[in-house]
Amino acid sequence: MNNLSLLWNAESIAIIGATERENAMGRAPIEYLQRYGYAGEIYPINPKGSTILGLQAFTTITEVKSTIDLALILLPAELVEEALSQCGVAGVKVVVVMSSGFAESDADGVLAQARLVEIAKHSGMRLVGPNCIGSVGGAKKLVASFSPVFSAPTTNVEAGSIALVSQSGALGYGMYSLGLDQGVPLGVVVTTGNEADVTNLEVANALADDPSISAILLYTESLTDIGMLHKISTKKPTAILKVGRSAQGAIAAASHTGALATEDRIIDAAIRATGAVRVDDVEQLLDAGLIFASCVKSLGKRVAIITTSGGSGILATDALEVHGLELAELAPESLAELRNIVPSYGNSNNPVDVTAAVMSSPDLFEKCLDILAHDKGVDSIIACFAVLVGADVERIAAALGGVSKIRKIPIAVARTGSKNLAPNAQAIFKSLNIPVFPTPDRAVAALRILNDSGRVIASVSVKTSSELFPTPSSTATEVEMKALWKKVGIPVPLSVVVSEEKDIQAAIKFVGGRAVLKAVVPGLLHKSEAGAVALDINADTAQATFISLSQLSGKGVKNDVLVETFIPKGVEALVGVTSSALGKVLTIGVGGILTEITSDVSIRLLPVDEPTVRQMITETRLAPLFAGARGSAPADVEAFIATVLRIAEVASTFPESSELDINPLTVLPQGVWVLDTAYSISTEGKGL
Repeated sequence: MNNLSLLWNAESIAIIGATERENAMGRAPIEYLQRYGYAGEIYPINPKGSTILGLQAFTTITEVKSTIDLALILLPAELVEEALSQCGVAGVKVVVVMSSGFAESDADGVLAQARLVEIAKHSGMRLVGPNCIGSVGGAKKLVASFSPVFSAPTTNVEAGSIALVSQSGALGYGMYSLGLDQGVPLGVVVTTGNEADVTNLEVANALADDPSISAILLYTESLTDIGMLHKISTKKPTAILKVGRSAQGAIAAASHTGALATEDRIIDAAIRATGAVRVDDVEQLLDAGLIFASCVKSLGKRVAIITTSGGSGILATDALEVHGLELAELAPESLAELRNIVPSYGNSNNPVDVTAAVMSSPDLFEKCLDILAHDKGVDSIIACFAVLVGADVERIAAALGGVSKIRKIPIAVARTGSKNLAPNAQAIFKSLNIPVFPTPDRAVAALRILNDSGRVIASVSVKTSSELFPTPSSTATEVEMKALWKKVGIPVPLSVVVSEEKDIQAAIKFVGGRAVLKAVVPGLLHKSEAGAVALDINADTAQATFISLSQLSGKGVKNDVLVETFIPKGVEALVGVTSSALGKVLTIGVGGILTEITSDVSIRLLPVDEPTVRQMITETRLAPLFAGARGSAPADVEAFIATVLRIAEVASTFPESSELDINPLTVLPQGVWVLDTAYSISTEGKGL
């Protein structure tokens, strides 16, 4: 058994810092455990001994002679080290330090927190926190927390199939209370605080192994172990709210790729590759819990809509396009059956609008629903209704519950109207495991989450190679980088570096008569913006162009000029590799001088393989450009893919903090060419 499961399954718990004092943190866990009916052993620890809330108290935890699964420390920061050491002596398996005043406060707190970790490791304990608000296990009625949520008379602690793991304590229990109000069956909540030892992903991984848990909801402020997230999402559907979206990292980026492969885009790509689903806010995270709780797997993107309100049906249809789902095309026999029963003033096509006629024809909704459920071209159903009351809503709920007898298909309900119109409806829907949302858009978004969580994540197939690749110097110029690409078999135009004006005509002739001239200035990354590039130069214009470009570095110092063969116009692509806290990142997209303005890129963590690069192309406007825009010949996609894979293979060996930018990589009807390339070493750390 994973000891972290004691956070929700402990048979015994010690509260260090226990007290009977009203409104004290040390009183709350004991009071909650008693109130909600925890059946395990409770050991209050207080130097004064005696009794606390009717329980025998112990002066130290080492006085307790029984096994202690879980200990909570609610003491001032300066007393925590000694208490933690005593937990080690007592053989406690998991300790939750709820006290604050550690790494979140100041430098001394950082050192104090490090000492706690050393004590825990030395004793073989797992340390949760510090600066957290504990955990809840609904099945055991275990409330190992001081959150005021549990002092409210309306809060119920019940078993449930959904687990919530939150780095934030206060927000975590706020989400818990919201989730309960909305009918999310949250059975386990764990908050992890500073994560000095135990991380939220470790807790989630333990929960993913728990047979009573069907899905995981995560709130996190940092993400460093993508492998662990992948492991979790392969076991249970997982939704993650990763906060801290910021564009600030792009401001300091030296290259096009660095500006486009922002922190948040990298996180998006990394999460997508694990099979987990990233959500945007608390509302979406809880909606994910609702749809996951239905325990029905996604069958695909094709959605049938049945509605009592034309407006709701239109909203749902619009939302399908926004969220990447499709309006199912109903089978001819389904359409014929629907035309026979739907009123002429309704709509028998998808979305099926039965109108308010359901009030006078109680079985109309059920008949239409039965037709949709039998149609194999339908992967999921959204039922929309507004302002229906009492028995009408209850009858619809019963009909939706009966769909499972036909086949297991995802169902989402958009019930737009006050809960008071049908007070018993929520309980009925919950008993049937049918998720209910207040608007069509949220119902569709939840189905999208379910669909994304069910996608198959193919493993990346990469051949291992013993080939040794050259490493660029930290100040590598375009000349050096192109020599490197040529050495590893990547096409670059024929070129020559010219230092003297007298050699320019010979250079133009050497590269074929039509040339591109570029100023060679170390550290200059964006050449076009600096006026350092001249296109389609011939013998007549070469002299003046050389003189101008050779003086670009300024201060009276002449710089070299790179002269290379002029390549005809093709599809300009961007290919880049940057470093991140999660590993090397590949970016491809539409290239050229407007790269950062169009911001049309696809991102993946390395390594990648041929199917991955092919998929990346479809995620950008490169796909239609490669196909041949406005009568132009199709571009050589296979050459592009092969070149990207070779670039990624080589760049994966470059130093950490390196940034590689190839823009453009021009793709012609036959072949590709690296026309410009830049390389730098970033001094900015990238934390995720």
